[in-house]
Formats: sequence, C-alpha cells, structure tokens
Amino acid sequence: MAQPKVVATAAKQPDFLQFNNLACNTAGGKVIFATDEWFAPAANLLKRDDVQFKASAFTEFGKWMDGWETRRKRTPGHDWCIVQLGVPGLIHGFDVDTSFFTGNHAPAVSIQAACLDDPPAITLEGDRTGTAASDSQLAAVAKLGSESWKELVPVSGLRPGYSDSCHNYFRVSHPDRVTHLRLNMYPGTPEPTQVPSSTCTQVPPNPPRYPPQHVPRYPPTHPGTLLNMYPDGGIARLKVYGIGQRDWSSVPAHETVDLVALANGGVCLGYSDAHFGHPRNMIGPGRAANMADGWETARRLDRPRQLKADGRGILQVPGWEWAVFRLGHPGVISHIEIDTNHFKGNFPDSCRIEACTLTPEEEAQGIRNSWNSGKWQLLLPPQKLRPHHRHHYSGEELALRGAVSHMRLVIAPDGGVSRLRLSGRPTSISTTSSTPASRL
Repeated sequence: MAQPKVVATAAKQPDFLQFNNLACNTAGGKVIFATDEWFAPAANLLKRDDVQFKASAFTEFGKWMDGWETRRKRTPGHDWCIVQLGVPGLIHGFDVDTSFFTGNHAPAVSIQAACLDDPPAITLEGDRTGTAASDSQLAAVAKLGSESWKELVPVSGLRPGYSDSCHNYFRVSHPDRVTHLRLNMYPGTPEPTQVPSSTCTQVPPNPPRYPPQHVPRYPPTHPGTLLNMYPDGGIARLKVYGIGQRDWSSVPAHETVDLVALANGGVCLGYSDAHFGHPRNMIGPGRAANMADGWETARRLDRPRQLKADGRGILQVPGWEWAVFRLGHPGVISHIEIDTNHFKGNFPDSCRIEACTLTPEEEAQGIRNSWNSGKWQLLLPPQKLRPHHRHHYSGEELALRGAVSHMRLVIAPDGGVSRLRLSGRPTSISTTSSTPASRL
C-alpha cells in the first residue's frame, strides 16, 4: 500500500478526458449497490477530490484507504457495484484509477451499462465501511438483471496504483444513452481466448519505470468496460467521461434553460490554458465549492510592466485566454451569468463572449486548428469584472438575437471563473438564419 518513489514519465492523455465526468458525486452520481465494502466504501469511487493516502490511518476493519476496497474473498464469485450516473448521457471513456492501491488493487475489471427509464428504488445509506450486501439488498438488485447489461469494457487487467501506472484508461464507442453502470472486479489474468471488443480500446500508458525492488507483477491488459471487480481488491476512483443527453422533447417551447450546463449536454471543446482548473468545471451544477472547482489559468507572461486602463477601467493588455463550448442544444441566449466566486485575488480583469452556429464539419475544423479562426460574432461585449461576484447580463447588454450552437468565453489577461451560465430558449437552427443576427 506504500507509495514508492518513481521516475516520472510524460504521457499523452486520451482526448476523451476533455469531456465531463458524468458519475462525479458533485454532479449527482451515486453508488446504489455494492457486494462488499469491508475496508473502504464504494461511494469513494465517485469523489471529486484527489485520492489521498494516510500511512498511519487505520479503522477497526483495517487500513484506511481512499477508494473502494473489499475484503479478501474466500467464497465463490467476485465483487461488483452499481453506479447511477449523476448526468445520463453518451459515454466516450473511463478512467479506472488505482492510486495508492499497490499491493491490494483489483487485478481486473469489466464495466456494463444500461439505460433505465425508471430509477431503481435502491440506495445505500451512511458509512458502509465494514459491511457487505444483505440478503434483502441482493434480492432487490437481482430484479435489475444487471448481469445481462451491455458490456462496454470486457474483462481487462488493471495496473497497480503507482503514480505512473495508476490511471487505466478505456476509450469506448457506444451510441446509446446510459443512466447506470455495473463495475465488476475479477481475479488474475483475463482469459487469453477472449475476443477483443470492437467498441472499446484500452489506452496504453508509457512503460512505467520503478526502482528495481518495486518492479510490480500484474496481468497483461486487454481491450475492455456495471463495474465488476475480479475477484476482490481496491479501486480508488471511477471517472466516466462523456456528454450529458437531455430529452429536449419534454422542454416546453418557451421555457428558458441553461443551454451550456453539464446536465443539459454542454461540453468544452477546447481552451488556451487550464493550469489550475479545467474550463469544464464552469458548467457544473450549483456554485463552486472552491477555486479548484472552477477554471483558472496561469499568469500570462506578456503582461505590460506598467498596466493602463481605458475609460471604462478595463486594462489594456495584449493577451487573453479562452475556452470554447458546444451548447447542449442550439438556442437564443437571453441571460448570461459569469460567477467569480472564490476568485478574490486572481479574478480576470475583463471578459467577452463570442458565439456562432457551426456544422459538425466546421466544429471538427475548429478543433483541428485550435479555434484560431471561425465564425465568431460578439454576444457579450467586453465587461469589467469584480472579484468573488456574480455578474448578470441580459437585454440590451447582449449583442446577438439569433440562435447559436457554440460559444467562446474570452478573459483578459488571465485568472479564474467559477461558473458560466447561458440561459435561453432552445431553438432549431434550421428555422433560423445560418448566421446569427448581430445587434452591433
């Protein structure tokens, strides 16, 4: 369980990490069933916080671990749990994180998925450490038939929780909306005769380099995704990366909704800098818990030695930072909120918002060229920002009347924003002009 020193290696992260974590507890994700939670409860899997390790921390059941850890199984079968996504949607990839589980990680897992019209009346309450599923809980979960859910990740080996091998990435291609997952734990090496999945690819890491006395022995990995653990052991975090999918047919024609919200299908497509926090945090639910729950850039190095401001008090600087989002549904924006909550000494001086309508082909081109060019038009002219404050803009302050599908938040010169809300009326692009009508 100890964390030996390792020689860090640079690794290119998979592109699906740009998407939203649909299972995070802050987005409403929860574990509704687990076969065993002896050493550490399964609810830890969905925590937003970074994994911690406390060398001297023990409970009455054994070593305290920041993850889900079951007892050493001495009966037939394997351990598994069921996760209810906080935001139902399309899944593009998984991160099965084994951080700090170095002699007690689960050898292998598989993941299955389902779209349940009615959420099951199953829940787990309180601290589950030292417990196992009761007969009544097993009977209730059996009614879901989860063993026959669609397999997204076949039985796949996991690497141990050293810093350069703990992230086990699986890229998946599944066209259907998902509401629930089953994570299965398995023992030992996956069957060598297993046929690789055509819808899942395990993303290979850079070869980990350990001190000679810590060279791990673990099974080879296979393409592969309910969370099944084989047969027992520990997993620190399960992150489910994808895009929320809302049933827009149920939204009244004139209802105003937050079109960029995570829960409504908004997604970050690119950004200039995310040194301290990813832009996708801005479209999360509620207000930010702290600065880490927002978007924050590094300090720009091209700032003038002597800062000057215009007549409105906006600093005149040569550079800026930006983040691009696709709306969950095209629409006409009527209200904007920019929240700098918690950013008191590191808020941006000013911001502006640009928007446009893009076809899938135009979006792909924008991603390829890092959004250096496009059809951007001004939605919100430059605005002076305040620290730790909710800024609201509507009516004549907004410069576009037509429907848009994409937006870009530009901040100058740098800093942090905790939340971004774009409220408007969902509208079909086909019924509007292909170019938004500008009021400038």
